[in-house]
Amino acid sequence: MELNLKGKTAAITGASKGIGLGIAEELAGEGVNLHIAARNADELKAAADDIKKRFGVSVVTHAVDLSKRGPRDAFAREAAGVDILVNCAGAIPGGTLDQVDEDRWREGWELKLFGYFGITRIVYKEMCNRRRGVIINIVGAGGVLTGAGYICGGPGNAAVINFTNSLGGESIRYGVRVVGINPGPVDTPRLQWLQKQAEEKVAPQDLDNWRRNRFNGMAYGRPARVDEISGMVAFLASDRASYVTGTMINIEGGTIARGGAPGAPIGRNS
Repeated sequence: MELNLKGKTAAITGASKGIGLGIAEELAGEGVNLHIAARNADELKAAADDIKKRFGVSVVTHAVDLSKRGPRDAFAREAAGVDILVNCAGAIPGGTLDQVDEDRWREGWELKLFGYFGITRIVYKEMCNRRRGVIINIVGAGGVLTGAGYICGGPGNAAVINFTNSLGGESIRYGVRVVGINPGPVDTPRLQWLQKQAEEKVAPQDLDNWRRNRFNGMAYGRPARVDEISGMVAFLASDRASYVTGTMINIEGGTIARGGAPGAPIGRNS
């Protein structure tokens, strides 16, 4: 399928690893020039060098803490002329109400909620002036499913989902589309770290059985692959999806339809 994305420019946050990096590689493979942002300058440079070598596109790196308003706004202004914005930076901590204190709660929301809102506010205005552009928010299935074990992330993701739906319903009047993706668990370094943490709580005699069954309840007995998310991003960014706005695409193997996979970490796992 020809997506006709070659020569366009995208800004992607959280792009040094995981889902964000996969999206950067996917779009670069379609000939899209990139602005990629994350906190770790060394990881960003390594990602940029690899992408430029493999795909021959322009890659501008932005080592920035997107949880801070000043640096976040500066990045958004530098990227304001892009054709595509993918908000992907943010991992809200898991835990129950008594486990997530106010400082951790605010930190998680500052990066993901206010990060998405603040960057979008600046880039969206420029897109509306040009009467073209696509904004794609990577959110998480935890915003649809309820669970006391993700008490900070569930409401946070729900707010981003509502933001995406609300803005996307209005944005089409100005030639701009705003859409979102809700991944379930995705095979990324973050998910592997979460699984390792869970492993440490399992009794040694039960470990082999736990490893065999840890993905029970997930579609195909596995988490999603990064390319199953990034491929949808490329499609949504293209004119093939020109009538799609103000909605969320769920990529979670039917987890939402089943009411949640037992034992599966729900939310963003980039």
